[in-house]
Amino acid sequence: MVLKIGVIGTGAIGKDHIHRITNTLIGGEIVAVTDVSREQAEAVIESENLNAEIFEDGHALIQSSNVDAVIVTSWGPTHEEYVLASIAAGKPVFCEKPLATTAEGCKRIVDAELEHGKQLVQVGFMRRYDQGYRSLKKVVEESQVGSPLMLHCAHRNPNAPGFHGDMPITDSFVHEIDVLRWLLQDDYVSAQVIQPRRTRFANEGLQDPHIILLETKEGIRIDVEVFVNCQYGYDIQCQVVGDTGIANLPEPASVVVRKDAKLSSEILTDWRTRFIDAYDVEIQEWIDATLKGEMAGPSAWDGYVVSVTMDACVEAKESGKVIPVNLPECPSFYKKAKIEA
Repeated sequence: MVLKIGVIGTGAIGKDHIHRITNTLIGGEIVAVTDVSREQAEAVIESENLNAEIFEDGHALIQSSNVDAVIVTSWGPTHEEYVLASIAAGKPVFCEKPLATTAEGCKRIVDAELEHGKQLVQVGFMRRYDQGYRSLKKVVEESQVGSPLMLHCAHRNPNAPGFHGDMPITDSFVHEIDVLRWLLQDDYVSAQVIQPRRTRFANEGLQDPHIILLETKEGIRIDVEVFVNCQYGYDIQCQVVGDTGIANLPEPASVVVRKDAKLSSEILTDWRTRFIDAYDVEIQEWIDATLKGEMAGPSAWDGYVVSVTMDACVEAKESGKVIPVNLPECPSFYKKAKIEA
């Protein structure tokens, strides 16, 4: 059995997903694509040698009887529209982050899915599929370091030439918001943002780095350094401090070299290289689950929680205060489909 997939948006990440589904993964076939640039869509079809139909817009693609499931990798502000249309059509949809550009938009998607009565939406938080994070989660779940008390984390990029405003929070830190909540199986109750001395490598007007402090319902304290112009490499760190031990996120595999009186190993510089395997696992597991009529990854509710938490962090940055993360009770609809990814 093959899942016939339509892709809305054939830019960088859309093109990557099309390539992995066509050349690396099993069980899926790209049968339809659309993009605001028809030339871009045509170029992707030609480069991957696809037998796929080009649609004029995402709505026509979603309504096609030849499309079983949808991948949304278009411009962020269009995500809500296409996810809602997919739910209305009763078709499973994988949406890259953001699920919507506002918490209100995410809540509209949650409400639409609740009304539909079956989970159809998965959000592209790929860190849950990274082998390092999965190994760390196993240590936490098995209480190998006791009960978690604190987490010390870092999200560092070598440079961020296009970053401005709150993008270090809204475009980078969002991944920590999701993966740390999944790691601990605990929701956030407050956020605070500290702004250290600004690096000279940041764009004019951009605050960089940030220190973001979160507290969970269970009283776990989390600090995350977000430094998007660190210069030296792409470096993701996570240390769980428990009451009987400490566990660290494994470093990516790297050859250790002894030369010229130095001991050294390479540090990655590209986020796509760091998480390429996670993307493969993520999409393969989505295909497998969808073929079974299931949804087993980050849900629309998870996308909503991330958006609410992100908004609290932005408010905390602007105000300098500790801001509560106000979430409604999770609907039983999502509790019954507890994420195990």
